Amino acid sequence: MEAALAQKRKANALASLGKEQEASFETETETETDRQKFKKIDDTDVKNAKGGSENNSSNSTNLPVTVSAPVPAPASKSASAPGPAIAQNYKYKSKNSYSKIRRCIIQNDGKPESMVKLIGLKNLFSKGLPKMPRDYIVRLVFDRRHKSLAILSSDADLERNPAVEGTDDEIVGAICYRAYHEMKFAEIAFCAVAQSQQVKGYGTKLMNLLKMHAVTEGVEYFITYADNYATGYFKKQGFTRTITMPKSRFHGLIKDYDGGTLMECYVHPSIDYTRIPEMIKAQKEYILDRVRDVSKSDKVVYPPLPRGWTPDGQARANANANGNGNVNANGNSLEAGSGAHSGNSLRKNTRGGKTKTGMIIPTLSSRGNEAALRAMAIPGMAEAGWTMTDLLASTAAAKDNDRQRNHLKSELLTIIRKVEDQQFAWPFREPVDTTEVTDYLGVVKEPIDLSTMDKRIRKGDWYKSKQHLQVDMMMMVNNCKAYNDATSQYFECATNLEKFLKVIFQDA
Repeated sequence: MEAALAQKRKANALASLGKEQEASFETETETETDRQKFKKIDDTDVKNAKGGSENNSSNSTNLPVTVSAPVPAPASKSASAPGPAIAQNYKYKSKNSYSKIRRCIIQNDGKPESMVKLIGLKNLFSKGLPKMPRDYIVRLVFDRRHKSLAILSSDADLERNPAVEGTDDEIVGAICYRAYHEMKFAEIAFCAVAQSQQVKGYGTKLMNLLKMHAVTEGVEYFITYADNYATGYFKKQGFTRTITMPKSRFHGLIKDYDGGTLMECYVHPSIDYTRIPEMIKAQKEYILDRVRDVSKSDKVVYPPLPRGWTPDGQARANANANGNGNVNANGNSLEAGSGAHSGNSLRKNTRGGKTKTGMIIPTLSSRGNEAALRAMAIPGMAEAGWTMTDLLASTAAAKDNDRQRNHLKSELLTIIRKVEDQQFAWPFREPVDTTEVTDYLGVVKEPIDLSTMDKRIRKGDWYKSKQHLQVDMMMMVNNCKAYNDATSQYFECATNLEKFLKVIFQDA
């Protein structure tokens, strides 16, 4: 009896020690320098963590993830899923492909099989995230407040290599996270897929499964600090740099990383994230049905054109029928003095005019205009809703202009991406929060940042050339130098960015 009590006291002491260590660790601000100071965790620490969690074994969550029925939406958000009603009532014709994926939630619950998987997670994250200190990875993976959703080897892989089952090599990919249930959000710490299993869609499947599982835990938001190489992945998974969650909910709880980009994702409780492709297909079918309902082009059938029919011949026929030799290419007679042409030809020097029916005839200044007028002479074209503007937009000249604009847009976006990828670009990625920096607008009259430039490029024709973008870039640098002291890190970042811009725009 005394031996049992002594063992219990020892376990409680270890658990208490572990909690104290974790609490002190969570209050630290994580920078790249601080990470190197973490004490290396050896096998003894892992054994203590296992022993200290015996009293918490009843909280084990090493169970398969359920994705069958979404939890009702919380009162703060609407429960109606976005999209048309047909998408919500859509009956899936195929079996969910996610049902074949072997996955589990891994947590330090003290069980031997969990410890094996935790070691597998440590190896996976260490290989997939080589720049992350290994002792830091071990500390978070074995922390009892962190969980990991892992995808395991498929049944087919286990048939080919049965020795993998139950070992640390069984894990294909995983996401380590910590949920703050009181604040209804979770912080993603690590995300990695085994190198041999990459480019197979496991990254997307991991995130979709995690979102489905998060709903069962009452999580409304995911938040993470993404490095320059991971921002693209998180964007594809629905994360954004615009933080809509109140700062008071996560401030002081999550770890800060210098150079990382804070990103957020709202988890909608009514969306089945494992059925996204089928939902999009249902919405597309609904939109096409609506287009067919309002469209007129498929409801009126015109007889086939007679053999030898030409737009010129149609124009002459309409002119003879109207007793007027002055017609446009659509067979409509023109008012006197409107620059009409005879029906036997369509000349490039034809002037613009207006028909008696009110149709505007543009000036024929190119072969594209002439071809458009010929097309408008075909019976049913105007009735189907086609206009000269539509036809001219499809001409070679219009396509060349579109290609030039798209090429410039692509070049400008590439420059934005190159600047964002630099370590010294972190102060310029988002607009300055003037609610916190209240005197900023008193010093800087024209605020500008990389995200604003990105929106301007994507929206349309704001920037006519690379030089135009360079002007905004330099204004961003000068704004930073004007507001910040020359000894600050912001001023140093602005100086480095100015040097980088000289290199990147040297051929502009």
